[in-house]
Amino acid sequence: MAKILVCDDDKEIVEAIEIYLTQEGYEVLKAYDGMEALKVLKTGEIDLLVIDVMMPGLDGIRATLKIREENNMPIIILSAKSEDADKILGLNVGADDYVTKPFNPLELVARVKSQLRRYTQLGSTVNAEKKSVYEVGGLAIDDDLKEVTVDGEPVKLTPIEYNILLLLVKNQGKVFSIDQIYESIWNEDAIGVDNTVAVHIRHIREKIEINPKDPRYLKVVWGVGYKIEKL
Repeated sequence: MAKILVCDDDKEIVEAIEIYLTQEGYEVLKAYDGMEALKVLKTGEIDLLVIDVMMPGLDGIRATLKIREENNMPIIILSAKSEDADKILGLNVGADDYVTKPFNPLELVARVKSQLRRYTQLGSTVNAEKKSVYEVGGLAIDDDLKEVTVDGEPVKLTPIEYNILLLLVKNQGKVFSIDQIYESIWNEDAIGVDNTVAVHIRHIREKIEINPKDPRYLKVVWGVGYKIEKL
């Protein structure tokens, strides 16, 4: 049974989320600010975090940044519709997805299931006769071990980042539009997702490129999309 930590300073929202997640068989832990969330994370292994952006004390953005220093679990941020900048900032500091308030609880449950599924697949051991290793220049992905290295040095990616990079590396030279990337990775229709994909692409570049502003591997094809350059 997956353990999910829900953090929001609005206790009614936390309780409502708890009801829906518990009905799906998840164990729910609760926190009401960023500092409390960090304390809960230290008490045991949490499989996924749902955290609000705007909270007193340590807000969701700074808490996410702190968590990403040590933890690779999926993080879904909650953000009001008027806080677009906070959504993008949240993705920039390591969140995997966001849900806007007010939200349909069933949508949040679906997002939780999707992120947990990707995280489980990322961490699972794949039994295969032949290793699935994809290489381009000094960039290598071992899809059996779910490991990424650049010039032999390990690179730590979130599940979303890993899946985007794997899609592009497995199709070297092929240009994927933003919508194609989103629909392939999120498995849902792409509607107004430009910023979401762009943030993850930028984050990947910061981790795999020596100079993200002059990338060697992950190229933009202006007006079309993104590709991994054949080297």
